[in-house]
Amino acid sequence: MIIAVDFDGTIVKHKYPSIGKEIPFAIKTLKIFQQRGHKLILWSYRSGKDLEKAVEFCRERELIFHAVNNNFEGEEFDNTYSRKIYADLYIDDRNLLGLPDWEKLYNIMSKNQDAEKEIKQLTI
Repeated sequence: MIIAVDFDGTIVKHKYPSIGKEIPFAIKTLKIFQQRGHKLILWSYRSGKDLEKAVEFCRERELIFHAVNNNFEGEEFDNTYSRKIYADLYIDDRNLLGLPDWEKLYNIMSKNQDAEKEIKQLTI
């Protein structure tokens, strides 16, 4: 599964342009998802040096993304196509019903067979 995950308000407390404190279990849960074979894309409003700081914050905690604000590493932004990121799941504090806590996200994703069904129910 490809998972696009926001940074501010999702991985860390919202303090943009500064970097807030890590939200409990966020990075640990994302690393578990990676170990299970899911590809993570950092999907953030941040750009330039602010984005570099966010990527470095995660890298220092051994969370390395498949891609950052792109569908795959090395993808070049081009105005001839949509900049929307493709993913099977989007984790963002700005969801309609907000961000479930990371423990709930972990539990949903750990149920394997029912995970996609439960995630879709959360986003409706």
